[in-house]
Amino acid sequence: MVGRTAFEERYGFRRDQVRLGNWRMTPFSAWAFQNVGELVPSAHVWGGTGEADAPLDPAGLVAETVSLPGGKERIGDFLARSHADALTVMKAGTFVADWFAPTMDAGNRHIAFSISKSIVAVVAGALQEDGLLDPQAPVTHYVPETAGSAYGDATVQHVLDMVVAIDIDEAYLDQNSPFGRYRKAMLWNPGGGEEGLAEFLCTLQPLPGDHGDIFRYRSPNTDMLGVILERASGHRMPDLLREKLFAPLGARGAVSITVDREGTCRSSAGISLTPRDLARVGEMMRQGGVAAGRRLVSEAWVADTIGGGSKDAWDKSDFHGLFPKGRYRNKWYQTGEGAYCGIGIHGQWLYIDPARETVIVRMSSQPDPVTDPFDRDNIAFLAALSRMV
Repeated sequence: MVGRTAFEERYGFRRDQVRLGNWRMTPFSAWAFQNVGELVPSAHVWGGTGEADAPLDPAGLVAETVSLPGGKERIGDFLARSHADALTVMKAGTFVADWFAPTMDAGNRHIAFSISKSIVAVVAGALQEDGLLDPQAPVTHYVPETAGSAYGDATVQHVLDMVVAIDIDEAYLDQNSPFGRYRKAMLWNPGGGEEGLAEFLCTLQPLPGDHGDIFRYRSPNTDMLGVILERASGHRMPDLLREKLFAPLGARGAVSITVDREGTCRSSAGISLTPRDLARVGEMMRQGGVAAGRRLVSEAWVADTIGGGSKDAWDKSDFHGLFPKGRYRNKWYQTGEGAYCGIGIHGQWLYIDPARETVIVRMSSQPDPVTDPFDRDNIAFLAALSRMV
């Protein structure tokens, strides 16, 4: 009898069991989230220069205890039960801990999901500084074919702040919804390819009411932002990400982004990168837009991102309970408690606490796209860990 392969021993299933129809489901996601390019067409962004230092031993950290909504818990136990794949911590610009689940190796890429939105917004900030992007311009200035859609009378800033009155819901688990059609267009679900992502975006219709009134978390807004940035600059998104962010950032690992049949990037959720490189993005923001002595975005843009946005629009949203004192600006969440972050489904977090000089990355294969108890636990965990290190 043939024994189990090393892959099966590690993950508990065979590689040929992972398909386009199940790659975001447990247990397959533990491998798929690190190997998206084997399942969804992906564009190369950055090759990486290689990590100079070995991962840091997290033994002391994971043995510590933190207070969570359900009571005190050992960090290692929380990471295990919350399906974490990786944890990377920086303090004052220095890496102080790297933890990996048994199913993830140091140096591996992991999909960031909607933290991609925050990353792509940095490119928008850079193009704004270059004079190529006007946030107050109408979307139709850059993408004329959006006339007649929900974006027809919206501005770029409306798109950046997720305050477009747009008629689509983030129905992650409904394959037959408009959101399911959206995922087919981006080639994330079976049956796609007949409709491109950009074509789909131009079919979305407006809701009653004014743009700017309510924060509505709608991923297509960031895919539209990606199209806007390409039109404004004359360059493809993979090139923009490389030239405006990952090359000057000094990213050490490989970076990729998923694409549709026409090469349109999934700017809202398709970026894969290493935990340390994601932490480097956070550190650049903590430093006011500077990395390795080079300015990537203006200090004013960072200040606006972490301090601007409409509190009224946030308070009217169904996200208000996540951060009751928070706001949302330029694809970044403000906690209202001094920290700010990027968040992705299935448990991805990039948390920046300027007062404590900390940057924390958590990557995960959490079974459900969104789980309120895990969100509450993660917010408490990140804040407690920031105070601890």
